[in-house]
Amino acid sequence: MTGRARVAIDAARLHRVLACDPALVILDVRWTLGDTHGRDHHRSCHIPGAVYVDLETQLAGPPGSNRGRHPLPEPAALEEAARSWGIGATSHVVAYDDVSNLSAARAWWLLRWAGLRDVQLLDGGLAAWKRAGYDTESGTVTPERGDATLAPGTLPVLSAEESAGLARTGLLLDARACARFRGELEPIDPRAGHVPGAISAPTSANLRPDGTFEDAGVLARRFAALGADGAASIGVYCGSGITATHEIAALAIAGLDAALYPGSWSEWVSDPSRPVAIGGDQIHDARH
Repeated sequence: MTGRARVAIDAARLHRVLACDPALVILDVRWTLGDTHGRDHHRSCHIPGAVYVDLETQLAGPPGSNRGRHPLPEPAALEEAARSWGIGATSHVVAYDDVSNLSAARAWWLLRWAGLRDVQLLDGGLAAWKRAGYDTESGTVTPERGDATLAPGTLPVLSAEESAGLARTGLLLDARACARFRGELEPIDPRAGHVPGAISAPTSANLRPDGTFEDAGVLARRFAALGADGAASIGVYCGSGITATHEIAALAIAGLDAALYPGSWSEWVSDPSRPVAIGGDQIHDARH
């Protein structure tokens, strides 16, 4: 199976699988910063059988001054949530959202971190499903309870200190928008800028205009231009550990492994003793 197939499934294939795979579990992870109506969006329209996932309460633990805005959930809480979504030991899980998987990637990463292997993203998200002309439904989905046993630790994570070290000895990618990396704009966190030594790698450059992932070759060239040559260890952070998981998915399509700094910028700036870098031109896009 190629890197892309391990990470993403296209709408046509999901439509075929939906008709014949009783082990399929579809997760609707609609969330964007500042929009608290994800559940309402789900009730209004979702892929048939998709279960709503609350990112704030099920894909993250309680925020804290030294934990960031979206710390990893406790393993027991994640396992309980996965079972409530209907996930069992043999489930094939597909997650999606309506923002090109920038939110759904958090579910993809967490479930793989917790030991599940058969987890994919719907490439292009709900928009791709609708473009293909497939049916949607409304209402609330309550699945039969699953029996999955999760064992977190399958994927690597970084602490703040490890991230700082990796920025010196390996490659630390900042998945936020360029303006936030340079410190020109910071709409959420108390300080602007980036982790010293980090490289700007906006998540948006992983995507085609239609919201699907770029081809593996394009992504490999992009990350190679950033210094990901297969030899250096790679870490990724963003604002609070959500969109960084999308970067890790894109790296996986390109054949590269990476660790997540879950606390990300929101945790980094919670300690005033941590240095902050401003400006910088470490911005590359292999497509140009």
